[in-house]
Amino acid sequence: MVKNKKIAIVQSNYIPWKGYFDIINMVDEFILYDDVQYTRRDWRNRNKIKTSLGTKWITIPVEVKGKFFQKIKDTKVSDKNWGKNHWKTIYNNYSKARYFNEYRELFEELYLNSDEKYLSIINYKFICFINKIIGNKTKISFSSDYELINGKMEKILHLCKCAGASEYISGPMAKNYIDEYSFKKENITLTWMDYSDYREYNQLYPPFTHYVSIIDLIFNEGPDFKKYMKSSTK
Repeated sequence: MVKNKKIAIVQSNYIPWKGYFDIINMVDEFILYDDVQYTRRDWRNRNKIKTSLGTKWITIPVEVKGKFFQKIKDTKVSDKNWGKNHWKTIYNNYSKARYFNEYRELFEELYLNSDEKYLSIINYKFICFINKIIGNKTKISFSSDYELINGKMEKILHLCKCAGASEYISGPMAKNYIDEYSFKKENITLTWMDYSDYREYNQLYPPFTHYVSIIDLIFNEGPDFKKYMKSSTK
């Protein structure tokens, strides 16, 4: 049992931005919130990269027809060639980045061999892969690994208790529904993640934007990525 255990609970995203990996590295266990409803046109199956024409979405196609209430963990990929297509797009837009060749083989192998059927597992594998590159060693688990209850905030609090949390680090958007007093009653410290004041780095294709996948930072800054994140790897 980890003493003073920090927990974060976040829905899985596809190749998330640097802030997502900062919150992973700030906790002892990061729980992928996979038993909630899949949301369309969200970050679950897509993210942004930089191109010479501006930012561009790259999206994993998934089965949605007639599946209005499917959960993230039950969402399936609808095009088995998505990995090849994404890698081609990434190569075309990042091959001139300073550190692209250092990571090319690793990413190419991951993309060309991505044959998983379920979006949640794809996201998990990509998150673990990027964690390894940047040195994050936080435990990654799934909310479906735990006993679940109903209620938006109640479920979050219950997961924290089941995982043995003494502190819960939450994204700022959750301020709309989280009751801080409920966490205080359970002796769980509630901390709000601050995503402001990130440093700019050497990015292809100005103007600069922070709101792209972390692969943009990796390809452009390589081992110096740490200078542009808020957490230090464990």
